[in-house]
Amino acid sequence: MVSEQFDAFLLDLDGVVYLGDEALPEAVESVNRLDERDKELRFLTNDPRPQRQTIASNLRKLGIDAEEDEIITSGWATAHYLSQQDVTTAAVVGSEGLKIELQEEGIEITNDDPNAMVVGADEKTSYQDIQRAARHIHQGATFVGTNPDGSFPTPDGPALGAGAIVRAVEAATETKPTVVGKPEPLMFEMALNGLADDAQAVVIGDNPATDVLGAHRAGLTGILVAEDEPTAASARDLQQPDLTISTLANLFTDTTDTWEAPPYSWPDEIRSGVAAVVVNDADEVLLLKRADKEQWALPTGTVERCEPVGDAIIREVEEETGLQIAIERLIGVYSHPEEQVFSYPSGKAVHFVTNCFRCSIEEGTPEADEEEALEAGFFDMNNLPSDILPMQPQWIADANDTDGSPAIR
Repeated sequence: MVSEQFDAFLLDLDGVVYLGDEALPEAVESVNRLDERDKELRFLTNDPRPQRQTIASNLRKLGIDAEEDEIITSGWATAHYLSQQDVTTAAVVGSEGLKIELQEEGIEITNDDPNAMVVGADEKTSYQDIQRAARHIHQGATFVGTNPDGSFPTPDGPALGAGAIVRAVEAATETKPTVVGKPEPLMFEMALNGLADDAQAVVIGDNPATDVLGAHRAGLTGILVAEDEPTAASARDLQQPDLTISTLANLFTDTTDTWEAPPYSWPDEIRSGVAAVVVNDADEVLLLKRADKEQWALPTGTVERCEPVGDAIIREVEEETGLQIAIERLIGVYSHPEEQVFSYPSGKAVHFVTNCFRCSIEEGTPEADEEEALEAGFFDMNNLPSDILPMQPQWIADANDTDGSPAIR
């Protein structure tokens, strides 16, 4: 049974334990059964409006003996994160509860040159609030969003969530925020603080895009509370739950496989990429010493809007080396996430679908542009540098495959 497989249960609130002011069927009894079995309980919500003590009090009224330190809200998690970043002042779009959580972490609420602009939401959020947030961000305040939820469930249907306001400010400022709430791993990491290092934890939620995805990004098993099994977009979709249950009572009857994290990050976006195996008259291949990773690599780049892939690789090679090239043939299309998901220092991850071409030189001598490439040189295809990007020797080998069929990897 799931109740025996795990030591700690990270439970979403809205849509799992209650809906509005009413407990969901079998939720209170099931949570109390877990507590009676000495399971560690954490209650997570992306709602940034209430204080933790308010939620603990409401849970006790429903019959669940919850303590304030068992509650992780996106508002408290944001305040705790900012205090760890040594932020001392913040402007806020959001509730009084969010402001109090920030103040209790030692952060002064001010509209006078704040260090951070914290964007949540409540029922009183206005156009003027969005405008105020944008002004502070333009003036240099760090943009922090409590959570990305565009809506949240209520007995009357979906209600506007803080994520809708976060995205409005993002559009107004053309600035990406740091988001603390689910599905970002940070909130789950805070929930795990204080547990034994070997404690097995599971996340139970009602939203595949926040609860399940967030659990998997944090390396945890994710269980979905829903009437129907969701349909995955692909076999590797991290939003697919490890188990779907109709109520929390199923924790005492069902079992689940535990999550095994793949060797790549969940990408924020997918981009179309291009690469070139440029071969000279001596049958040597052109490689560049990349400025970002300081590794040797084929010339690569991304396709711009309305740009054919052939034009894109010709442009990229000329920009990076000054060479003018001609495309001979398509070598292959490379998209496997283990090789084509790249994580950047900003924390952003991108999944590239790369079209690789074999090319010849029409004119020029290669010179590194020193922005994207530190060095440029030709190498014997059978004696490539040891610090070449690990997937690219296969691409070079595919370029020498004489049967003419593009590889799909």
